[in-house]
Formats: sequence, C-alpha cells, structure tokens
Amino acid sequence: MDSSMISKIVKAKRYAEERDRICFDEFRVTFRGNHTDHVVTYQDGYWQCDCDFFAQRGVCSHTMALEKVLDGMIEPTPVA
Repeated sequence: MDSSMISKIVKAKRYAEERDRICFDEFRVTFRGNHTDHVVTYQDGYWQCDCDFFAQRGVCSHTMALEKVLDGMIEPTPVA
C-alpha cells in the first residue's frame, strides 16, 4: 500500500472519531422493527416514520433510537 493511501486511512479514522465533524441534513433509512420494517426519514430538522405510533404522536421508538445513534450529528428537532 502506498504512503498516500495510508495517510488517507489514518485521516478517515481520525474523522470517524470526531463525530462533531458530521451533521446530517437529510436521509432515508429502513428500520427493522419487531414486526415489520419501517421507513424513517430526516429532512430539514424533521423526522418522519411510516409507523402508526408516529402518525399519532409525531415521535416513535424508531426516531428516538436514531436520535440516540446520531447524537450530535443531527440538529435538534424544532419545537412547533
């Protein structure tokens, strides 16, 4: 492996450890629930999930889990 590739690998490792460098603007994921899969999106600071609980409450276990996983990498949900 050449030295420039080694330096990129070292830099990538450092970046991965510095989570505050990363801020998601939007994404879409499939979340495997206990009974079925759910599509969760994040866009412009707002979550969306196709589960029934989210439709009723505007928050659910799927979005809360992703907030924990992405701690510090997404903007806080705006208060309506």
